[in-house]
Amino acid sequence: MDIMKSFSLEGKVALVTGAAYGIGFAIAEALAGAGAKIVFNCRNQENMDKALAAYKEKGITAYGYIADVTKEDQVVELVARIKEDLGGVDILVNNAGIIKRVPMTEMSAEDFRQVVDIDLVGPFICAKAVIPGMIEKGHGKIINICSMMSELGRETVSAYASAKGGLKMLTRNICSEYGEANIQCNGIGPGYIATPQTAPLRERQPDGSRHPFDQFIVAKTPAARWGTPEDLMGPAVFLASEASDFVNGHILYVDGGILAYIGKQP
Repeated sequence: MDIMKSFSLEGKVALVTGAAYGIGFAIAEALAGAGAKIVFNCRNQENMDKALAAYKEKGITAYGYIADVTKEDQVVELVARIKEDLGGVDILVNNAGIIKRVPMTEMSAEDFRQVVDIDLVGPFICAKAVIPGMIEKGHGKIINICSMMSELGRETVSAYASAKGGLKMLTRNICSEYGEANIQCNGIGPGYIATPQTAPLRERQPDGSRHPFDQFIVAKTPAARWGTPEDLMGPAVFLASEASDFVNGHILYVDGGILAYIGKQP
């Protein structure tokens, strides 16, 4: 067996939702590096144009489509267009998501539903749309971007934790229903990742000290650092490739060890 060949994604079509920037972009870059054709969606043309320019700058040929993952008719049309243009989806990465940090008693039901709609219902809609084509092909890989909040609660993230906990169980249920069709559905649970969105939490204070939240995360992480989008690349390629054909219903936490660690004694 050529072990390196089992990690190749040559000839595969990968749909990465919400991959205009950040973690989704890094995962798409990794899958492209392993040989996959990259497809992504945006909800508007402005973001699409920026994303296509970013992929071009990286030397990646990416195919962008306008679609909202919470609208089933748009997702069905998206998957049909991908099949017509590129031959169908072999790999789905459900990455699109949002978070609203609001204390539970101050959060409106409307905002709670919006988070669940994007972070949980969206992956359901996308998976539902691609599974029939994967069954027809005789193989498929679905990767759900979960979270440490699939396992833990924390102040102000009741909607996000509820959605990500549900996404963990959706991952296991897809495995249970469609494993016999040679479809593997797994999750990646990122820890705290250094992105432009989290940059304010890592800024040095006027006295030169670390931001209190930065100190908290580094102290709680055995690796003693924040993760980077690049830390997610290898796990994504593994779960998208034939190397993981007997891995199903698993959540791979890429968190520097936070979930394994009780923390230092004060």
